[in-house]
Amino acid sequence: MSILDLETTWNRIRSDLRETVSDSTFQIWLEPLKASRFEGEVLFVEAPAAIRHWVEGKFASVIGQATENILGPAASVQITELTTEGQQPSQTTQPSSSTSGLSNACFPASSDPTLKLDPKLTFDQFVIGESNRLAHAASLAVAEMPSHTYNPLFLYGPPGVGKTHLLQAIGNLASENDSGTRVRYTTAEDFTSRFVRSIRDGSTREFKQDFRDVDLLLLDDAQFLSNKTKTEEEFFHTFNSLIASGAQVVISCDRTPGDLDALEDRLRERFGSGLVANIEPPEITTRLAILSMRAKRDQLGDIPKDALEAIAERIRGNVRSLEGALIRVVAYASLTGGRLSKETTTQVLDQLYPEATNTPRRKGISEIKTIVASTYGLSEADLESKSRSANIVWPRQVAMYLAREVAGEPLPAIGREFGGRNHSTVLNACRRVKDRIAVTPEDALAIKSLERMIVGSTDRED
Repeated sequence: MSILDLETTWNRIRSDLRETVSDSTFQIWLEPLKASRFEGEVLFVEAPAAIRHWVEGKFASVIGQATENILGPAASVQITELTTEGQQPSQTTQPSSSTSGLSNACFPASSDPTLKLDPKLTFDQFVIGESNRLAHAASLAVAEMPSHTYNPLFLYGPPGVGKTHLLQAIGNLASENDSGTRVRYTTAEDFTSRFVRSIRDGSTREFKQDFRDVDLLLLDDAQFLSNKTKTEEEFFHTFNSLIASGAQVVISCDRTPGDLDALEDRLRERFGSGLVANIEPPEITTRLAILSMRAKRDQLGDIPKDALEAIAERIRGNVRSLEGALIRVVAYASLTGGRLSKETTTQVLDQLYPEATNTPRRKGISEIKTIVASTYGLSEADLESKSRSANIVWPRQVAMYLAREVAGEPLPAIGREFGGRNHSTVLNACRRVKDRIAVTPEDALAIKSLERMIVGSTDRED
């Protein structure tokens, strides 16, 4: 095999690997690898000395499977140490090949292989918590009986909380239950680019067939349809065609249909015509469960519980940040030859997230209620009551707003703590507070002061 052919082949294998593992795993462990030569049916892959044994132990089968996918079932892989000029690579004792296959889900409705369902994104691999319980239950119901429950289903939440996971889990389970189900997963950006290309190429008929001749359409990142007039119109007609034909539509977005201000009213109305389910950033118990599942799935070994707890305590954002921190901690322990402990984990986190090192502990919902009630001369019982008195409603809305925006609590948990209210009531309260502080400086200053009390900050405003 020539050098050019080897490079082309290795790039194809790398592309296959990117679809098999997470982005962070690929960047840390697999991106540094290089294909050095191909002899007989053996592909020799070089790894830096510091990570060679870890790659060989944890990823040999994955690399072997990707190699088989590209070079055929007779091919195998041998991991060697990355060489410098004039040195001979040190070889492993035996070539390693894959023992099990990982297939990519395809789309019966189209021959376009651009976007595929990830077979790893299933309901079994989704961690359920207070922050996503409704969205998970609705997604499962749709996957088990498309078009019979919630149609359309609209999932919304900030980036990295599991919307794409649920979308793909729906597609995977629907296909598993009925192999004849025609599934199309796409993003708003992909839909837009393909629509523009179809106009340019005169292939709009084929484009419409791809997206309308399906049983289940999964649209990710719907917010990117905004301000694209022709694309919005095309998706509006696609949506109507699918619903009229009895097909299921599932949409994800980073905000509610009502907050998509740049989107046409008629499309926002369609998006909100079914079930709208929110996904919040995971609370600590869910974060810990996600870390445990990820460590088990990626065979990262026995990680002490207090080390996982340290990560879950520190990383309060989205799931991607959480998993990225785990991979970096494991990588550090492996590369330095140290024992993975709570102390090691804290050391790595302090280096990676220095801004969070000295962050005071944020108060919980109960403490927030106490602070707000005291500030406005009320009791906590007043905030939990059903009273619609103006002198109680505003402080209650403020407390809900602070519980969500500052403490990062999920909507269902906030609702329970304020008299068993539903998440829609909490969301409405947060909107009202945002609108009021945007136009009333006095209220904005008052809430700023409450925020400092909640985070324990002693900083003063300029």
